[in-house]
Amino acid sequence: MIRKSWDDFFFQIITNGFLAIVMIAVLIPLWRVFIMSVTPLNYLDTKTFGMWLFPWQWDFEAFKQLLTHPFFLQAATNSAIITFGGTAINMLLTVPLAYALSNKQLPGRNFFITLILIPFLFNAGLIPTYLVVNKLDLVNSYWAVILPGAINIYNTLVMKSFFEGLPEELKEAARLDGANELQTLRYVILPLSVPILLTISLFYMVGHWNEFFQAILYLNDSKLMPLPVLLRNILQASNINEYVESNAFSSTSVQAIKAASVFITMIPMVIIYPWIQKYFTKGTLLGGVKE
Repeated sequence: MIRKSWDDFFFQIITNGFLAIVMIAVLIPLWRVFIMSVTPLNYLDTKTFGMWLFPWQWDFEAFKQLLTHPFFLQAATNSAIITFGGTAINMLLTVPLAYALSNKQLPGRNFFITLILIPFLFNAGLIPTYLVVNKLDLVNSYWAVILPGAINIYNTLVMKSFFEGLPEELKEAARLDGANELQTLRYVILPLSVPILLTISLFYMVGHWNEFFQAILYLNDSKLMPLPVLLRNILQASNINEYVESNAFSSTSVQAIKAASVFITMIPMVIIYPWIQKYFTKGTLLGGVKE
């Protein structure tokens, strides 16, 4: 058994202490939002500090009002469709493109890399993008939010670098066995690329779940409004009844509704991230190459 030196011991203490401070700094705002969402109306109106530390009385009326409101559930459904549908399309387009660009024998490889870097460095702008979406008759549909960002160049370059780091011998062995490029990608490359696939998928999912600006720009139908837009309306509303039926939230405060909205919208990503995070620590080749 290897004994740790005092330097290693103190370094571990300092590192753990720093991480604990960071964790507390992250948890305090989340805890405050949660306390606001479960604090009854009569306690929330009092300007006492104690209620922020721990609620004197639990009241989940704000969550109940939001979850039982048809407009909120419709917005959550829209966000789920955009998130999972958009992520699936993102990965179906990003993976083949990244794999093709990682192949050094691809004819015109440098030309294609330069071609995708041009719009990455020099964006066309808002007005040309809107005109293209409008001419394609995508306005007021989920496609207007999903297709303009179907391929993220940065994510593509990250995945391309990962594919380039895989042993060329594995690809050559698959080709010698008669596999074409699609079969090589499916049966050799993808099983070795689980960490990067889940990482890029998480990036796309978070982006779609928090989609706000494009939804406001392209979606005029309130039935297609995603959850972040509804949350924005609630947060900016001086009167909550401007966006819901009259007296719908009469039994709870506006602050509790706002806090519950924030807490509910972040729950899906908080649940998904730890499940995916465990794959980040796995080896790149997942045991595919051994000496």
